Amino acid sequence: MFKKILIANRGEIACRVIKTARKMGIATVAVYSDADANALHVKMADEAVHIGPPPANQSYIVIDKIMEAIRQTGAEAVHPGYGFLSENPKFAAALEKEGVAFIGPPVGAIEAMGDKITSKKLAAEAGVSTVPGYMGLIEDADEAVKISHEIGYPVMIKASAGGGGKGMRIAWNDDEAREGFQSSKNEAASSFGDDRIFIEKFVTQPRHIEIQVLADTHGNTIYLNERECSIQRRNQKVVEEAPSPFLDAETRKAMGEQACALAAAVDYASAGTVEFIVDGDKNFYFLEMNTRLQVEHPVTELITGVDLVEQMIRVAAGEKLSLTQADIGINGWAIENRVYAEDPYRGFLPSIGRLTRYRPPAEARGADGIVRNDTGVYEGGEISMFYDPMIAKLCTWAPTRTDAIEVMRNALDSFELEGIGHNIPFLAAVMDHPKFISGDMTTAFIAEEYPDGFEGVTLDDTALRRIAAATVAMHRVAEIRRTRVTGRMGNHERRVGTDWVVSVDDAQFAVTIAADPKGADVRFADGAILRVESDWVPGQSLAVLSVGGETLILKTDKRTGGFRIRYRGADVTVRVMSPRQAELAALMPEKIAPDTSKMLLCPMPGLVVKIDVEEGQEVQEGQALCTIEAMKMENILRAEKKGKVSKINAGPGDSLAVDDVIMEFE
Repeated sequence: MFKKILIANRGEIACRVIKTARKMGIATVAVYSDADANALHVKMADEAVHIGPPPANQSYIVIDKIMEAIRQTGAEAVHPGYGFLSENPKFAAALEKEGVAFIGPPVGAIEAMGDKITSKKLAAEAGVSTVPGYMGLIEDADEAVKISHEIGYPVMIKASAGGGGKGMRIAWNDDEAREGFQSSKNEAASSFGDDRIFIEKFVTQPRHIEIQVLADTHGNTIYLNERECSIQRRNQKVVEEAPSPFLDAETRKAMGEQACALAAAVDYASAGTVEFIVDGDKNFYFLEMNTRLQVEHPVTELITGVDLVEQMIRVAAGEKLSLTQADIGINGWAIENRVYAEDPYRGFLPSIGRLTRYRPPAEARGADGIVRNDTGVYEGGEISMFYDPMIAKLCTWAPTRTDAIEVMRNALDSFELEGIGHNIPFLAAVMDHPKFISGDMTTAFIAEEYPDGFEGVTLDDTALRRIAAATVAMHRVAEIRRTRVTGRMGNHERRVGTDWVVSVDDAQFAVTIAADPKGADVRFADGAILRVESDWVPGQSLAVLSVGGETLILKTDKRTGGFRIRYRGADVTVRVMSPRQAELAALMPEKIAPDTSKMLLCPMPGLVVKIDVEEGQEVQEGQALCTIEAMKMENILRAEKKGKVSKINAGPGDSLAVDDVIMEFE
């Protein structure tokens, strides 16, 4: 077995590999750019080597710099994680030439399967069902439009060397095909150093289901069941689960056997994933093979008990698989939510900055539930604009899917994250969505269910009442604390009122609270009573209460006269008032927001790639105004309505913050 391995990656996956290596007694080497000098993976590793400036094309994907770090530290093997150099055959070949083991598949398998055009041809030759498309190289946008016509819209424009949603666009007409081709080429070139593009039919109403395979160098190949990855945004997975709520045993077996046959055809060894599109009739079509560890591998580990990173290391060391297909079962259900640094209220655009608070739910393992959080950040750390926006992978397991969802809901409610925009409210909303709960979802879930973007969650009356009861009890505790601090004489509890009016955003409840040493009974105007018990004290940002006999977990911030409460995807303002205060509050005028309708504001921190219009130009609704690049993704900002550009305040290369005014209109 290896004594020292180098992880040619960063963030949560580097931390994940370090954990298994440590368990196996293997020393680890981290590499880092200037932006990652204080990163968690650097702190966790036994050694760390600086490899260059923040941009990945000047550090993490420069093969010579990684090779120098290997020579400097004497690492015997390299785990590439995912992204960066993980599917680069030149890197694997360089390691082989140096006599260093690559913890991944052979060069030939990477070349065959890592290139999406080649892999589709090989899959078709192996008898695997494939999606109709054009596998040749496409020279320019005109040819892309012609091919799209031949295939028939809608089409998917994809980077041959792509992954993680980078270099991928859906086109429904000629204009989108032309524009998507150029954007895909640009993203592919900057992210992978390879701008080759191919086009295939976009299958409507699809489910994205993938098979995890594991093979050794002795001819043994097994599959570890499937993962459902249908909930995606911009073709990037957001929620994954294992097993799929859609597959039956027969389809699972057929997909698994095809995946293994494809892996065997290219002499695959290591962990890999064969991705399929599955239609409503359970027909499945080969999409691509990822010759690396997948982001969502933890859900497979949770239902099988197999440490995939450990297996990859053992295979790279020449060991035979100790598992057979008969050893692989399905134990319970697992769900993964990807926590991203992106603002769901601004179209999921990237967010950067310092994590002023980062307190994920405590990891726990029990017979009734597991909480696992794979992360690469810490409180006080910085989220950089140079890398992908993933903060953590929050995973839960339970004996049933229903229970796994409930464990996830509570974990999301307990996840404290401040300082940047993040998608936890959206993830919480998905966990409560009827389509997700029923398992009836496709890759169009987000587009169909949130066509106008995510605008938060509207809580029902039951949830509002529970929050009202909880917060009035919390307010009472805070008021008692306040009277003690001020040093007032007499019975402080008598000074705290019993009649209150609680407003939760637009809802208002008149309540009476009767406290005792163990908690409080909150009576509503209609006579309903909710019992509240908790050990919460003022200043705690997370309140765990029992309300009506059921657990309620609230993220809470003190506000004048009340609280800011976040719960199940909702972000509400709660005011706790005396009846007289409520009377007066009703007379207060509403604050009017400033008018920004004649401005194009930058929706996220990023760099201006290009400005598509000029001052004095008439623009039409939907017309491209400018392109902003953030976290390796190009975002085209379009006109919301017809107008005339009066002033342009930014140009290509400018670095902008959120809400900077890019241009103004008459």
